[in-house]
Amino acid sequence: MLSGGWVAGVVRRAGRDSLARNSLLIMATTVVNGGLGYLYWMVAARCVPASEVGTATALISAATAVSMVANLGAGHMFIQRLPGSDAGAWSRIVSGGLVFGTAATVVAAVAAALVVPAVAENFGFLAGVPGAAALVCAAVAVTGTTLLDNVYVAHRAGHGMLVRNLVVAAGKIVTLLVILVAGSQGARLDWAGAVLISWTLPSLLVSALTVVIGPHRLRPGARLRLAGIRAELPRLRAAVTGHHLINLTQAGPAALLPVLVTARLGSDANAHFYLAWMTAAMLFMVSPAVASALYAERTNAAPVGLTRAAAVVLAVVGVPAVVLLGAGDAILGMFSAGYADEGGLLLKLLVVAALPDAVTNLAVAHWRSRGDFRRCRRLNAVRAVSCLFLAWSLLPVWGVTGAGVAWLAGQTASALLVGVLATVRRAPDRGRRDAVVEGDVRTSAGLT
Repeated sequence: MLSGGWVAGVVRRAGRDSLARNSLLIMATTVVNGGLGYLYWMVAARCVPASEVGTATALISAATAVSMVANLGAGHMFIQRLPGSDAGAWSRIVSGGLVFGTAATVVAAVAAALVVPAVAENFGFLAGVPGAAALVCAAVAVTGTTLLDNVYVAHRAGHGMLVRNLVVAAGKIVTLLVILVAGSQGARLDWAGAVLISWTLPSLLVSALTVVIGPHRLRPGARLRLAGIRAELPRLRAAVTGHHLINLTQAGPAALLPVLVTARLGSDANAHFYLAWMTAAMLFMVSPAVASALYAERTNAAPVGLTRAAAVVLAVVGVPAVVLLGAGDAILGMFSAGYADEGGLLLKLLVVAALPDAVTNLAVAHWRSRGDFRRCRRLNAVRAVSCLFLAWSLLPVWGVTGAGVAWLAGQTASALLVGVLATVRRAPDRGRRDAVVEGDVRTSAGLT
């Protein structure tokens, strides 16, 4: 048995290591979202018909995809530019990113509500004003949460992000329970709409509260304002061609996969897919969290190597992966036997895919910190195209399991490409260390 002194020593060492501390805080945020999200969807799955859950999850997936396309890469621009900026510049950077990112999200959501139902019959629920309004609100909620979380990551203030997301996740459960109680009292409810409201409203409210009280806590003297934000447009254009394209090709497949499942198989199948996907998400969120912390460390001039980042990922992913491989069917069975029957093999494939996914995410963070954006875009493009093309082809043949096969194949292809690129790069540069020297950090921090 481990002694209390040993555990306390590990905690103290993690507290002194900025990369480990902020990685763990970002991952704690993931655990909070995953654990409370698991409870949220368990309640929804047991109290709401699967078809209605499927409709709600399909709309949330579409909103996530819209937000991914429209947030302009402002989040990683925050990580790159906020460290060391004065209060005035900080206010202008964050205000411009939030305003233009939100505006672009609204436009993209309206466009999606007009176009998607016309080309995908299974998304007919988006047609009309209620569907468009629901998509806009959900997409804005995702964009606000994503950008504000990156402000905290930029300052290596993971504790603030953890508290924010804890309140949001708990708020979703409370709101859902209130709505379910109202339904049990005889109130007529659109169940898919009720699930969507309970998922969206707490995110919007907490984001609004963060905008009011967050800036001064992170940068004394800063406040969000509209004056001067037009000066940020050139920076945002640069972020679109740099950070945003990397982000789209990296996270786009995860956002689009549930949309493809709905388009090819319908809302009922998406309900089974989404709950297995959500269960595996606790693994898929670890390496992006460490990658974000690694990038933030380097933009704050800390010489952090890939070996340390990889060790953090393996330490956190190992035990949950073993548990999910061994007990995944039982975990899905807590929703209902149907979810276990349909999603058991899918969950195992997703768990295995977490390892090559981590390889690619850490490699992208490493090359991004060195300003090698082209390499990052190409690597992520291989992953994205492989996953989405295979998913579109395999879903009608193998059902939701086809999505898992496509995801594993795409992640494996990109991880193998990392090995090839690393070998090619090492040949002329043998003897260079993984750690970024101070001059490299200054150079990468000046890139847009």
